[in-house]
Amino acid sequence: MKTVLVPLATGFEEIEFMGIADTLKRAGVNVIIAGLNGANVVVGANGIGVKAEVSLDDVNVDSLDAIALPGGWDGMDNLKKDARIIKILQTLNEKQKLVSAVCASPLVLEEAKVLPDNYTCYPGCEGPISHGQRQDKPVVVSGNIITSAGPATAILFGLEIVKHLVGGEKYMEVKEGLLIPMITHH
Repeated sequence: MKTVLVPLATGFEEIEFMGIADTLKRAGVNVIIAGLNGANVVVGANGIGVKAEVSLDDVNVDSLDAIALPGGWDGMDNLKKDARIIKILQTLNEKQKLVSAVCASPLVLEEAKVLPDNYTCYPGCEGPISHGQRQDKPVVVSGNIITSAGPATAILFGLEIVKHLVGGEKYMEVKEGLLIPMITHH
């Protein structure tokens, strides 16, 4: 079973977190929901609290196949300032494991110096990024790095992670179960 770390930082974007975690769980992926400050309730950008299952300090980085960062401006900033998150991003990238971020959180990848030239993020967040050019797409895959634009793209982002980790058959199964074909035909 593949294992993905989804870290929760105060100010995270709730839709993005839920879109990632729920989509991955539907695909049978082990999702570790880790709080930066322990296994407690973390309050998101819109005031919704989510309980972290474990503390980030208790995560075995060697057991991870991927990391997926939800966005939210304050959430991104809290992830970016956390040396443990930066180190995990760099370690996973060095091992060519999956590194992914949505919305403002590609800025965390930039901080860790793992953001490729080909990326996307929430429009306007690309300002501090000194290389490449933001793609106006919902999801961009560049080798072992996946980036996504924002709240409405979170499920598509989760599905792309599923495809990368578990394969096309499970990707199609979950995609159809979520009724994605219904909304993409309009």
